[in-house]
Order: sequence, then structure tokens, then C-alpha cells
Amino acid sequence: MNFVLKKTKQKKTSIYKTLYIQKELSDKIEVIASDNETSWNNVVISMIEFCLNSKK
Repeated sequence: MNFVLKKTKQKKTSIYKTLYIQKELSDKIEVIASDNETSWNNVVISMIEFCLNSKK
């Protein structure tokens, strides 16, 4: 199964959470977001959903 970023237009009810991560990891996520013209948050959410769905 290949990782695919979700589209940002498919917004659902959301909540706000704080996430503490290493700067190096954040920088890598920022590069992915920039390369795909999307937000840092969208990349992180897409990664979490991918990991959770791959556990099924």
C-alpha cells in the first residue's frame, strides 16, 4: 500500500491538539508539504491515517 496525501478540501469536524516533535522531523514534514503544495498539518494527518489504516 502506497502512502497518499489526502485532499485538503475534504474537511470534517475536527479538534485541536498539540504535538511535540523533534525539529528535524518537523523539517522533513515541511519539505514534503512544500513539495506537494499542502500544509504541514495535512501531511501529518495523512501519515497518521495511513498508519492506522495499514493496521487493519
